[in-house]
This record gives sequence, structure tokens and C-alpha cells, in this order.
Amino acid sequence: MAIKVLEINTVCQGGSVGCITVDICRALMKNGDGCLIAHGRRGAPQDVPAFRFGSNFDMGLHVLSTFLKGEHGFASRRQTTKLIEKMQEYDPDVIQLHNIHGFVLQVELLFAYLKKAGKPIVWTLHDCWPYTGHCAFYDYNGCSCWKDGCRACHEYRRTYPYALFRNNAARNFERKRAAFTGVPDLTIVTPSAWLAEQVSGSFLQAYPVKLIPNGIDREVFCPRDSELRSEHGLEEKFVVLGVANVWERRKGLSYFRKLAETLPDNFRIVLIGLDKKQQRGLPANVIGLGKTENAEQLAEYYTMADVFVNATLEDNFPTTNLEALACGTPVITFDTGGSPESLDESCGRVVPKGDVKALRKAILEEEQAPHSRESCLKRAERYGKNERFQDYVTLYHELAEHSGSRP
Repeated sequence: MAIKVLEINTVCQGGSVGCITVDICRALMKNGDGCLIAHGRRGAPQDVPAFRFGSNFDMGLHVLSTFLKGEHGFASRRQTTKLIEKMQEYDPDVIQLHNIHGFVLQVELLFAYLKKAGKPIVWTLHDCWPYTGHCAFYDYNGCSCWKDGCRACHEYRRTYPYALFRNNAARNFERKRAAFTGVPDLTIVTPSAWLAEQVSGSFLQAYPVKLIPNGIDREVFCPRDSELRSEHGLEEKFVVLGVANVWERRKGLSYFRKLAETLPDNFRIVLIGLDKKQQRGLPANVIGLGKTENAEQLAEYYTMADVFVNATLEDNFPTTNLEALACGTPVITFDTGGSPESLDESCGRVVPKGDVKALRKAILEEEQAPHSRESCLKRAERYGKNERFQDYVTLYHELAEHSGSRP
């Protein structure tokens, strides 16, 4: 029988998590189920039912609360109330949470409602923010203070969500622990085994955890012919590709600069997603390009490259690795977070985090003994979005049936 699912995420359009949210909704509708996406910012695709509970004005107030008071996730009471009223009206069989940070929700108010809603809750953790006092990621600095209450946070000014004037990490930790624990019938989903292990050491450890890797559209990300090599003068070059939505410090831009200094003359580095400032002053053997919203064009760059290098210093389960493999391109990544989990010896190489000499060596090895396109494509088969998002649909039905909320 059909069920209804309410998905909650910061955005419904743009960003990897926004795309995942929309794709799950489409999978539900294809299955004959009902779905509504509740989002706090931006617009929504026309083919999915969506409800925006946030406003730009309220988001601005939440930004100020974060910057000035160090209290991220504890403003936006009015729009959280608006969301709760919509949940009561829609009366879903299952509630799916994605990112609830991002300047849109008062998490204590939201979870107070969820604790008494009598609904199965699925919470997909796309980063580490739910169980830390501040940071969305902490692997960059090897921080483990979240294990004892974030009482020694040194990253609150430097790491999203950027509390510029006050360190409230320890108090935030206690407030989040009180809010997020004790929810009946809550299941956590993680895209990576690495994050599942991290959760097991956090205050969320009492909840069951299910592993569902991210999926990609393999009809879009597939080998594509293009004229990119001739357009960029790369016909006789070995092309190293790097891609990021935003080249923040954890994405490893500095390592590509170091590689540019030492790679042989027949190598070229192509970086996609740089802002104007980052594009200026690049070495002569680096081609810097801006962000592209055109997935087909991005697939052409993946296909054109000889190797995709993910120099991330902290990550959950990056979809860029999957996109490269689906275009037949081998991947080299630092051994950090869940980034290595999409690879095996048939399609990529894993090197110690931050070791630029090992990274260079792996790239040279890829030139001398390349992985086959067929092996990369074979590995990518397990990450098709239709299969992975059907895992969510199956989970929702199991939970609804078990809880008795299914009609």
C-alpha cells in the first residue's frame, strides 16, 4: 500500500544534499507513494511537491545569531513552528530529515515535536554537525573534542557555521544532546561506513544505523565525447582533474598548487569550481574554471581527464568520486573520511592524507599503469541513483509497516 513521506532539508534545489532530497522524492512518486519536501531556502523543481517554510529575513536573523552568539540551530522559532504546522496538516507516515542546519530551524522546538509525533523518523547524516557542538567536519584537524563535550573547541571561528564572536560549542553540545536523544522510532542513515563508526562513538549511539551510499544519475554521468582537449590545448597531455562545489580549505586546493610545481611537463591540471580570486595567479600548467551547473558538461570534463584527484582532507562520501568512475575515469583520493569507500584496486588509488609526495607518486603510477575504463564503469554500477534511492523507499515501507502507521 502507498505511504506518505515528508522530507526536510535546508534546500530543495542546489547542492548535493538538495539533489539527493529531490531524487528520493522522485523515487517515492515513481513507486506510487506520496512525498512532500519541506525546505528552508531557495526554490524547488517544478516536478516535485515542495513547501518552503523559511524566509530570507529569518535566515538573516539566524546568521546573526550564529555569528554574534555562536548559537547555530537555535534561532528561527517562527519558521520552525510553521514547519510543524505543515507536518501536522500533511500527516506523513514517515518523516525524513536531511540537513537541519543551515540557518533555517530551531532544532530544540523541532525535536520536541518529533518526540511526541508518533511517527517513524529517518535521519540521514550528510556530515557530522548533529553530534558536535559546532563543526560539520572535524577530520581536517584530527579533532576529537566532540567525544567529551566540545569543551576545548578552537575551530568555532574558522569552521562552518562560523561563530565569529563567541565560543558556545560546549553549551551547544549539551543542548543538542538533550534535543536529539530519546526520540522514539528514529533510524539514522549514513552514506559511509566511516560516518557510521563515528556515530557509534557519539551521543547518537543508541539509535540503529543503516548504511545507504549516495547514488548518482548514470544516464548523465557516463562517458561522453567532446572537443574539450582541443579547446584547452590538451591533445598530448596527461590531464589531472579536480572538482569541488566550493574550494574551501578542506578541499585541498593547496595540494594541487604543490603538484603543479613538481609534475612533469606533459601533465596538466584542470580545476573546476574556483572563484574569481582563486583563478588568478594559477601556475601555467593549471587551468582554472568556475563552477558549472551543467551536469552534462561536467561529465565531459570527467571523461576527458586521465585521472580524477580528490585531495579532500575531510569528507563523508563524496559524489565526485562516483561521478568520475561513472565516466570511466580512475580516482586517486586521500585516505580520509568515507572518500576511499567507493574505490577498490580495480579503479583507483588511496594515499595517506596530506602526503603530497605519495599523491604525486600515485598520479605518475596512473600514467604508467592506468586503470581501465571498463573497471571504473563496473565499479560505478553499484552507485546508480535508482538502486540507492530505492533503498530509502524500501526502508520507509518497512518502518511504516512496523510502526502501524501504514494505512
